[in-house]
Amino acid sequence: MANVRVERTEDGGFRATNARGAEVRIGGGEEEGVFTPVELLLAAVGGCNIVTVEPLTAKRGQRLIRLAMTVESEKIEPNLLGPVTVTYDVEVPSEQADEVFRAVADRVHAKYCTVSRSLQEGTEVRLEIP
Repeated sequence: MANVRVERTEDGGFRATNARGAEVRIGGGEEEGVFTPVELLLAAVGGCNIVTVEPLTAKRGQRLIRLAMTVESEKIEPNLLGPVTVTYDVEVPSEQADEVFRAVADRVHAKYCTVSRSLQEGTEVRLEIP
């Protein structure tokens, strides 16, 4: 089971912490050095894709020179995002590496990225108030 703890900090901000001690500061968008919740969602989509694409591409003998991406979405209602777009920024050493990368990226998007698949399938979010 995956989980994070999200809590208000002493300075009135918020942070998410995982079981391994990593922290991310969260805010409403006006503060410096924080992510908004929507930005964290987009980062999760990008992170899930890129950390899966990299090793699968390398496993097929292709090391990409540059591997980055931009993940974006617009709000279509005050509390609802429209489609999320993942745009890769890659530099490949050869045509063969490009073919491998494209095949892997497509497969990761369609089958292996838990975050993207969960969004696409409409995973239920439950609220528990003890």
